[in-house]
Amino acid sequence: MRLAALVFLGGLASMFAGPVLAGEVFSFDQVRAGLNSNRIHLVDVREVDEFAVGHVPGAANLPLSTFKAEQLPPPSEIPVVLMCRSGRRAGEALAIAEAAGRADVGIYPGSMIEWTEKNGPVVAGP
Repeated sequence: MRLAALVFLGGLASMFAGPVLAGEVFSFDQVRAGLNSNRIHLVDVREVDEFAVGHVPGAANLPLSTFKAEQLPPPSEIPVVLMCRSGRRAGEALAIAEAAGRADVGIYPGSMIEWTEKNGPVVAGP
């Protein structure tokens, strides 16, 4: 799996200017800003029961156990960013997406561990 570094050039517009490269890495601040501005699709690949206990508001749940690239939002100017608990399952989902030809999917490797450590908002429920 190739994880490309994302260079933050300042300001939200430059964060999401141009297409996302396959495996592009998104930071906590970029995910938070992207969610606040509706400029990313955040997909949590943890299992349904884990997601229900607590997840990032606005995240969609596509569990890795049943994950198919076809379930992701269609390619658009809004990047798809994958996350899980620690980043491992998100990496596996990224590999599946790339194998299916999706070159527009990135990853938030900090995932829920970093999100909660940095006091990102969390909600419970489906």
